[in-house]
Amino acid sequence: MIDTLQQRPLLVAGVDEVGRGPLAGPVVAAAVILDPENPIDGLADSKKLTEKRRESLALEIKEKALAWSICRAEVEEIDQINILQASLLAMKRSVESLSQQPELALIDGNHCPELDCAMEAIIKGDSKEPAISAASILAKVARDNEMVEMEEKYPGYGFAKHKGYPTKQHREAIIKLGITEIHRKSYAPVQQQLNL
Repeated sequence: MIDTLQQRPLLVAGVDEVGRGPLAGPVVAAAVILDPENPIDGLADSKKLTEKRRESLALEIKEKALAWSICRAEVEEIDQINILQASLLAMKRSVESLSQQPELALIDGNHCPELDCAMEAIIKGDSKEPAISAASILAKVARDNEMVEMEEKYPGYGFAKHKGYPTKQHREAIIKLGITEIHRKSYAPVQQQLNL
């Protein structure tokens, strides 16, 4: 007799975050449980895909995945507990928000959040594990879209273009226009402006 419990595949969630480096905006994490019966072609590290491809894959992931969720840690939380802890908090929230709880979470990077399931941290996991790739795509599309909206709220900073990352254009805008409520005050280039 075959032990059916042994045959049952684990519910595996891929988890990734986007937005550790920017000077502005939240850090966004996603968790995805892919459906082995409904594969998605072309999953890869979100940074290696074109914006158009990411957008279409994000829609496909939301349609085909067994479960997915997108969560965040706010700028205030980043400033209070530091970006690493805020990233782990966003990841924890994304896993806990899934409609089905995974038995194993594959986390991109070398740190794991506190979760009630088995975990494995995988360096460069977004290019090795399809579920992590899917999470990186959802997180990046969600965060990029939010930063495009911030362009309208805070014109002149170029958020739609650089998404809050410390480009020359962004650093010059901070000096010229000052900081906004979505800037991370614990980050050096923003702190310098505060101390002027």
